[in-house]
Amino acid sequence: MPKTNSCISMMAAHTRSHEMHIKCLGAALGSVLSRSIASNHRLPPQADEASLYVHWPYCLKRCSYCNFNKYIPRNDNHAVMTACLQKETQTLLQLSQVSRISSVFFGGGTPSLAQPSTIAAVLETVSEHACLSDEAEVTLEVNPTPAGKASLKDFTLAGVNRFSVGIQSLNDDHLRTLGRDHDSQHALWTVSEARTLCPGRVSVDVMFALPGQSVKSWESELEKLMPVCDDHVSLYQLTLERGTQLFKPVDSGELSVPGDDVTAVMYNTARRVLEKAGFRQYEVSNFAKNNAVSEHNIGYWKGRQYIGVGPGAHGRFVARAVGGVQREARTQTLEPDVWIREVQRHGHGTRRRIQLDHRGLLEEVLVMGLRMNEGITQQHWELFSPEDDLQQIFGMSEKVQEFQAGGLLILNERGLRCSWEGLALLDSILPTMLLELEMFFKKLYTSRKTER
Repeated sequence: MPKTNSCISMMAAHTRSHEMHIKCLGAALGSVLSRSIASNHRLPPQADEASLYVHWPYCLKRCSYCNFNKYIPRNDNHAVMTACLQKETQTLLQLSQVSRISSVFFGGGTPSLAQPSTIAAVLETVSEHACLSDEAEVTLEVNPTPAGKASLKDFTLAGVNRFSVGIQSLNDDHLRTLGRDHDSQHALWTVSEARTLCPGRVSVDVMFALPGQSVKSWESELEKLMPVCDDHVSLYQLTLERGTQLFKPVDSGELSVPGDDVTAVMYNTARRVLEKAGFRQYEVSNFAKNNAVSEHNIGYWKGRQYIGVGPGAHGRFVARAVGGVQREARTQTLEPDVWIREVQRHGHGTRRRIQLDHRGLLEEVLVMGLRMNEGITQQHWELFSPEDDLQQIFGMSEKVQEFQAGGLLILNERGLRCSWEGLALLDSILPTMLLELEMFFKKLYTSRKTER
């Protein structure tokens, strides 16, 4: 039987969605053997549009659990950062030759520490080089401190029309343990102000499996959250990595965190509380009512192109301006000072480029698509793989049939998706699915060699 899912900890909404979706993808793909078949050199679908992620790397302090790419600013460099974000945005938009940007997400770090004029300048650059509709989703991640709350209106005037508020917890003891620089009252004030400015377009991030947290206290916290939150909730499990401030006391036993079985109960408890409050789960970690889904994150999960700008940002797009026909996985230089020098010198700070062959692209479509409760429809899969459908690849697999018999996976004429129970065990299902995809391509490669 598959073990309890930790994939829910790997991808909360928004910035965590961006950074952790890369980690989730990397972890899932890491168990698969090296690629063995070349691309068919056809442009991936929707190559003329993309979403844009902009990374603001600075925070006032580092939280005790955080291992994201963020830095404490040593000086006021807003003007330099603004100019470099604009320059890299221009360079990568021209490189991709996309004609339309479908959504923009400002993450970090703490992008609400950026000046609203920086947000406005980046959006203006986008509009100069691609179509950015007035209705396009433009999200800003907000840290709920008094300083952050004061400028929310200025950010809406700059072009932001959706906020993602990282409240993390409504328990002040837990917030202190996490090293957050706000308390529960600050969080409630910020959510209230954000809802006034962008009604129906405010998301909150909450964490579970915290030190000292019980199922009962977690449920109580969620019940307290439901009346005050807006139409979108992202929840994610605390995972501690070596090198974070909180890792040592937990590892030594000074602080205790819930075990896997309790964590699984917490996750399913949250799903039930959210459903009772009118929220529909549309992805492993994300819940919405009134159809207030995150269009930006849906782009990730549906395998669409996205351009990553700023220190440490990731992207997936076709570099059409230089004759590219395959999608590239791109990573920008991590360290802000180095990134700034590279952008000033070269127009961008791309540190790594990896071409995704046909199988590599399908692996990403599979890993990301199974995160959604709707899964991967046959029509969606055919956009990326018109020759080989889901039934051909997975239908004869004994392991997949076991997942189906166990009520975890559904494969039919509609497509491939996890059941309610299967979503909670996704990280145990994915390695098998990736291995089946690999074996299919190996057989295909062997048969083609034999035909020659």
